[in-house]
Amino acid sequence: MTKTAVTATIDFKAEGRNIGDLRVPWSDNSCPLGFHPVPVISLKNGDGPVVLMCAGTHGDEFEGPAALMRLVADLRLDQLQGQVIILPALNFAALKASARVSPLDNVNLNRAFPGDPRGSITEQIAFYVESELLPLADAAVDLHSGGKASVFATCTLATQTKDRALFEKNLELANVFGLPLIWVLTGLNDPRSLNSAAARCGVPAIATELGGGGGVDPDITNATERGLYSIFCHLGMLNGAPTPALNPKRVASKSLDHSLFATGEGIFDRGVNAGQSVKAGQVAGRFHYICEPERGAETLHFKYDGFVLAHSNRGFVQRGDALVLVVQDH
Repeated sequence: MTKTAVTATIDFKAEGRNIGDLRVPWSDNSCPLGFHPVPVISLKNGDGPVVLMCAGTHGDEFEGPAALMRLVADLRLDQLQGQVIILPALNFAALKASARVSPLDNVNLNRAFPGDPRGSITEQIAFYVESELLPLADAAVDLHSGGKASVFATCTLATQTKDRALFEKNLELANVFGLPLIWVLTGLNDPRSLNSAAARCGVPAIATELGGGGGVDPDITNATERGLYSIFCHLGMLNGAPTPALNPKRVASKSLDHSLFATGEGIFDRGVNAGQSVKAGQVAGRFHYICEPERGAETLHFKYDGFVLAHSNRGFVQRGDALVLVVQDH
């Protein structure tokens, strides 16, 4: 296997509080001879579990980065047993641009795993995480939200793996995180995500969807911070008891046909919210063909019973855009 070109300015074996960069070589007009930095923090106190925590995989999702920066500022090293490797802005170029994908190569990092050691900047980051960082970890967390484009019912994501024991560990982490909704990622979900990378490495992992809208919601960020500390307690890295969710609702996508997608260009006049149960035949909203007003409004109905996991947050949508994501109980 070709070795990664990405280098770290910190030693992941070093004790204490170490802050630096991942240096990703990528020559472009903004940086022709240097490197593009990805901030990385290692907090290590003795032997114990190693947890990899990432956020900013999509650059327009900010609750996760805020929660991880709280850890960097507030987590007391003398109370920690083990190591936390924190990447609060994994897709740093995208985060600076408040963009879902990197402006440097227009690639979606959560659709780039397992990556390429000599590929574009995003592919190099994905390769480094899967080949260098995940093998160090006993557990992993990847914090997402809906970003500017969509709004999710706040949930934890657990990948359903062929290895039943690993799947149970994923579910256990999801439950310990404490959110009332768990989205089980089945074969319909994309294998090019960080969650899928963790599964290939045999590392228990969860992701999140923390609302959306492209800002920082204080209630959601507070819940995220509590979830991270709960995982530390669950793994024995901090004293105290974890705070798992009580009887969380578990959902999964059974078919893309259950969801609604735009069939043209216009405005989706939404009639439901994320987190709402719906019935077949229920009105989902109206679609206004604003560029073709002679067509009139089209009333959209749900085809199946289900649960609204997420909906579009865009004003103007195009053919193929997801309007409402509908899932069922798992």
